[in-house]
Amino acid sequence: MSNNRASDLRAIDLTTAVWRKASASGGEGNCVEVAELSGGAKAVRDSKNQGREALRFTAGEWAAFREGVITGEL
Repeated sequence: MSNNRASDLRAIDLTTAVWRKASASGGEGNCVEVAELSGGAKAVRDSKNQGREALRFTAGEWAAFREGVITGEL
């Protein structure tokens, strides 16, 4: 990735991404799906609204997000 990581992430075509249901998603149908991207980046989308733009995180952003969830900060 270049120095402009946000643009690099937006440039990735997600039409062939392999999405998986997040392990923390419950059984009530309100699911979050995650796709692995190059360089450890991740894309996240709402499984009930797949046409909506996915959120994209660099590997570092994803690690910080996970840490915040795990520690209860988020």
